[in-house]
Amino acid sequence: MARLPPHWYFYQFGVPHGRPPLDTEALLNSANFTLSILPSRLAHRIQSLRSLPYIVVANPHVSKIHNNYMHSLGTLLPYAERKIETLEDEIQFTQVMANLVQTHANTISILARGFLEGRKYISPREVTRFLDEHLRARIGTRLIAEQHIALHFSSLPHAELSEDHAHECESARQSSYIGIIDTQLHPADILRSCESFVGEICELRYGVRPTLRINDSAESPEGTTFAHVPMHLEYIMTELLKNAFRATIEKGMEKEPIEITIAPAPEDVEAKMFDHPGAITTHDQGAVDAASGANKPVKAEAANLRLLGRSTPGISIRIRDRGGGISPENCAKLWEYGFTTFNEDQASDQLGNSNMDALNAISGVGGDGGSSLAGLGYGLPLGRAYAEYFGGGVAVQSLWGWGTDVYLSLKGVGRVQ
Repeated sequence: MARLPPHWYFYQFGVPHGRPPLDTEALLNSANFTLSILPSRLAHRIQSLRSLPYIVVANPHVSKIHNNYMHSLGTLLPYAERKIETLEDEIQFTQVMANLVQTHANTISILARGFLEGRKYISPREVTRFLDEHLRARIGTRLIAEQHIALHFSSLPHAELSEDHAHECESARQSSYIGIIDTQLHPADILRSCESFVGEICELRYGVRPTLRINDSAESPEGTTFAHVPMHLEYIMTELLKNAFRATIEKGMEKEPIEITIAPAPEDVEAKMFDHPGAITTHDQGAVDAASGANKPVKAEAANLRLLGRSTPGISIRIRDRGGGISPENCAKLWEYGFTTFNEDQASDQLGNSNMDALNAISGVGGDGGSSLAGLGYGLPLGRAYAEYFGGGVAVQSLWGWGTDVYLSLKGVGRVQ
C-alpha cells in the first residue's frame, strides 16, 4: 500500500458531496471518498518512520507513534476491502474515524520528545526534513477524518435521529460551516480570543499583559471574512502572539500595543494556478514521501496543484511588536524544528516536568497541547506548515534592536455560491 502515491487533498465545498445537510447517498459517498485516501496515507507514514535510524525508531516515544499508525491502519483495512453501502456501516466507519483522530491527538508532542531524546543520533537537518514531511501529511490526514466526522453529524440521517428533526436540518442549512470549514470566518474574532488566552497566561507569569491594536481594512462594517479552517488560524495566531507577547514583555515594552493589521487580499479569478508563485505544491499538502520513493520531492516540486477555478479571496495579517527583534544568528534558524530560544537545560526540563513555566503552558489547537511543545522549537515551523497547506505562508522581518514584523497570508479555501 505504501507504493501507492499519497494523494493530495483539499476541500472543494460541495464537490462532490454537496452542502450540509447531506442526504444518505452523499454521506455514503463522503465515507467512501475518505476511505479511498486514508489507508495509503497511513502506510506512507509508517514507511517514513521506518526509514529513520534504528536507534531513533527504538526510542519509546517514536516507537509509540509507529505503533499508533500500525493500529490505525489495521482498523481501516477491513473497510478498505469493501464499499460502505449502508448507514450502519457508515456509522461504524465514523466511529473508527473518531478513534483515529483521538489516537493521534498527541502525535506532535510525543515525536518532539522522541527527537529531543535522540538528538545525538540524528542531525538537525534530517529531523527538519522528516518532520516537515511528516507533520504536513498529518495535517491532511486529520483534515480528511475530521471533515467526514463533521459532515456526518450535520447530515440528514443523523438529524432524523434527533427529537427536533426539522430544527436540526434548518440549523445545518443556515450554518456558515461546511464540515470543519467556516465559510464566513472572522479573523478579528479569532485574534481577540487568542489575545485573551495568551494575555491571561502572561499576566499569571509576568504580572502584566500587552494589548492588541487591531486594524481591519475591510470596507464592510462586519470586518474581513473568508473561508478557512478556524482551528488552523487559532493555532497559527496563538503561536505568533505567544512569541510577540513574550518578546514585548521581556524587552520591557508592554505599554506599547502590538499592532495587528488585517487586509483582505484582492480576488484572483483568472490566475494561472500552475505557474504563479502562490500555487499549492504536493509538498505543502504533505503528499511527498521521500522514504518510499513513491513520490519523491524532485517530482513533487514541479507538480503544483490546481486550486479551485474560482476561489474566495484570502487575507493578509501583519503582526508588529516592539520586542527588540531577532538576532541575526537566530534568524537563519527560525524554521528549523527543534530550534528554540530556550537554553538546552530549559528545553530538556520540558520532557518530564508537569509544572512548567506558565507562559509555556499554552494549549494548542488541532489536537496537540502546546504545553508539551513549549520551548521545544516546534511552534513557528508548524504554524507555517498550517498556513502553507492551502497555499498561504508566513514571513518574518526583524529589525534587530527594535522589533519584529510577521506577515501571515492565508488563501480562501474555496467559493460557496
